[in-house]
Amino acid sequence: MESSGDLRVSSRGQMSLPAAARTRWELTDGGEVGYVDLGDALLLVPGGVEALRRRVLNAVTDADWEAAASGFGDPDLANE
Repeated sequence: MESSGDLRVSSRGQMSLPAAARTRWELTDGGEVGYVDLGDALLLVPGGVEALRRRVLNAVTDADWEAAASGFGDPDLANE
């Protein structure tokens, strides 16, 4: 399966994902897909945005949270 490609948006705002992508991500009739607008890109998320939030939160360790809270060593950033 190709990992990238172009999709065309219909006049009704619909897009068709290739069959291989639908199969890989188990996107059957009624399958949920979320989206995140990154400003210069649009991220499609199989399973929806809540599933993405859970995956991200589960991937961040306590040490990661501590590093972020301390500003990654930058005291000015820690106060933001």
